[in-house]
Amino acid sequence: MELHPLIANRRSPRAFDPDAALAPDVLEALFEAARWAASHGNTQPARFVVGLRGDDTFQRVFDVLRPGNQTWAVRASALVLAARATTDDRGPIPNTEFGLGLAVQNLVLQAEHLGLITHQMGGFDHDAAARAFGLPADVVPVVVVAVGVPGDVGLLPPDLQAREHAPRVRKPLSETVFTGAWGNPLLPES
Repeated sequence: MELHPLIANRRSPRAFDPDAALAPDVLEALFEAARWAASHGNTQPARFVVGLRGDDTFQRVFDVLRPGNQTWAVRASALVLAARATTDDRGPIPNTEFGLGLAVQNLVLQAEHLGLITHQMGGFDHDAAARAFGLPADVVPVVVVAVGVPGDVGLLPPDLQAREHAPRVRKPLSETVFTGAWGNPLLPES
């Protein structure tokens, strides 16, 4: 059986067009997709802080990135700080990582559908990000997502150029999907 092209073609490139901007309707589509993600008990724990290249929010997200990510993320059209709300009016929310992950994946797949590229980064100072945006104590930053239009790979340092062209590699299902007992593959090698 064939994977859907949105999944099969999705990558996490670093080569963004430094001149491209995202229109308001594109941003709305990305965050509508995120909003409709499944979550534990429909708690919807995903929260986003969005900076568009050239604005103060973009700069503050950029400033908390690790230097290696800064070398290429500067060219993204948007930097999105994705966080998880851990409580609501009923108390602690369970499985917030799962809810945020699903929301980010919806955003990523919607971007792919629109011909955009995304790259998720854990390489940032989480505490500095929380301070930079005054996040409440019950909102935890998890990932930054760079969003934009594909750009010239030649703008990247040589080591990252090579990574852009490298084939996507995934562990075989025999190492990740089990039945009966841990380590007993459900599916044969593929």
